[in-house]
Amino acid sequence: MNAALQATADSGQAPHAHTGAWVAGVLRSRISAGQLAPGSKLSEQKLSEALGVSRNTLREAFTVLAGESMVQRIPNRGVFVAAPGAEDVREIYRVRRLIEPAAVQSGEMPPGALEHLEAIVAKAQEAKAAGSVLDMADANQELHKALVGLSGSATLARLMEKVLAEMRLVFHAMSTAPDFHSHYVDLNAALVEQIRAGRRAEAAAELRRYLDAAERELLVHLGAVPAEPATKGGADR
Repeated sequence: MNAALQATADSGQAPHAHTGAWVAGVLRSRISAGQLAPGSKLSEQKLSEALGVSRNTLREAFTVLAGESMVQRIPNRGVFVAAPGAEDVREIYRVRRLIEPAAVQSGEMPPGALEHLEAIVAKAQEAKAAGSVLDMADANQELHKALVGLSGSATLARLMEKVLAEMRLVFHAMSTAPDFHSHYVDLNAALVEQIRAGRRAEAAAELRRYLDAAERELLVHLGAVPAEPATKGGADR
């Protein structure tokens, strides 16, 4: 059993918290953190023992996560962490285009929010300098979660948690393309600079273009759309 998952189970959760929804939340968080990879089999016996819940409770959690496309039930084989395909990527970006630019343009900016965004950018830049793909991906997830947090909406925050968990599964497909993460470090830095300068409408418009480009890049990598033709100056991005 994953050590982080065991630590979560041993963290003193109240007994009433051990419900299907609680278990789903634990597993979703592990997926979002990159600790459960696509294709991983989720053993009922090991999970029920680690989390201190019944198999019926675990099956309730699997039903919740299957409805969110986080896991896949395969008859006679078991439950596996999902591996998102092209249509899943398209759906993820439909949601992201609706909520992230709106949060950037119209969200609240409480004390410390801007400094928090800048601290995440600095963390991403350090990860890029160190060549750490995992840390760049972590910082990217953290930044987009923080951007949606500007909305002040708990409902949108929960939705973004689900979206980010799905994104983490998508990121596994990009593990052989480290530059996918590295050039978004610079785009994120520029985005936060625009927000600091008070150009939030421009930042929101740029974020929409950024999301369009990221979606296309993922779809090209998955073979769902053709790559841009090369030009005399090199490949177009």
